[in-house]
Amino acid sequence: MADADYTPPKVWTWNKENGGQFASINRPIAGPTHDKDLPVGVHPFQLYSLATPNGVKATVMLEELLEAGHAAEYDAWLISIRNGDQFGSGFVDVNPNSKIPALLDRSGPEPVRVFESGSILLHLAEKFGAFLPKAGAARTETLNWLFWQMGSAPYLGGGFGHFYAYAPTKIEYAIDRFAMEAKRQMDVLDRRLGETEYLNGESYSIADIAIWPWYGALAKGLVYEAAEFLSVHEYKNVIRWTDAIAARPAVKRGRIVNRNWGEEQLPERHAASDFEKVVKG
Repeated sequence: MADADYTPPKVWTWNKENGGQFASINRPIAGPTHDKDLPVGVHPFQLYSLATPNGVKATVMLEELLEAGHAAEYDAWLISIRNGDQFGSGFVDVNPNSKIPALLDRSGPEPVRVFESGSILLHLAEKFGAFLPKAGAARTETLNWLFWQMGSAPYLGGGFGHFYAYAPTKIEYAIDRFAMEAKRQMDVLDRRLGETEYLNGESYSIADIAIWPWYGALAKGLVYEAAEFLSVHEYKNVIRWTDAIAARPAVKRGRIVNRNWGEEQLPERHAASDFEKVVKG
């Protein structure tokens, strides 16, 4: 447990007892812990994921592509991170970083692995020529905001979310530090969305798809139960943008794929008809 008088040793060693509720799945080394092949379905894209904010990016993107008429059919397989599925040998082959989501693109002559959620969005956008302007300022602005999200979200999730919601002890300094940064990021986003309907200034894009599952959920009080603590009602432009994206049919579908908790659950998705089998939690 945390100690107010803690002094770091000269050489750090792993103490699993300090891991809190994630102690069973966190460790200071990479690589597989067990042999386990990944299932493979019939579609060109095989997604291995869970409906966390990062996972939702991938499923929303795939559903948006299908909604727009692209040949982006996919199988979505559930990866239970609490059970350590991400450390199976097959998953590590697709993502050596053992994080969801991971995508296997089997649409070409040889399978291509794609890991990191931003890379998955960019890969699919370029493959289908969709949700990413082809050139010019709007393309650059899309990538600006995509990479802003990739760089910023660890402060929101691993920083604020961890210390506010998950850490075994409440550390005022850590919570204050990351709450300040979470609110600063929300202000950055709110100011931009006060200037334009969507983030790139031109159209709905992979930037919106990347940012919405994290910051939209925060704006609606859906993550960490921190809405009141962070006064998220102040960010009116973010809330307007969040509600507009949440109303999109593809987003409504994508947000529940690989979800095995909550009001609507679809742990696996292999066909459009699977949405008729949504479990009510």
